[in-house]
Amino acid sequence: MDQQLLNILFGAALAVAGWFARELWSAVQEQKSELSKLPMIYVVRQDYRDDMKEVKEMLSKIFDKLDGKQDK
Repeated sequence: MDQQLLNILFGAALAVAGWFARELWSAVQEQKSELSKLPMIYVVRQDYRDDMKEVKEMLSKIFDKLDGKQDK
């Protein structure tokens, strides 16, 4: 009787460990597929700042022209 109980407990523990391992495996596979969708080339911070500065200057000019048109 003791051996049968031990076998049942050991089997249940292995079943839980197997389920946990399968969940980990599927999570890792999902992470790999999501990482493959990310861009591999990134923008350098200074390039981004330079571009944003240029865009802000253009918007400033547009707003100045709109303010000038509104006054007339």
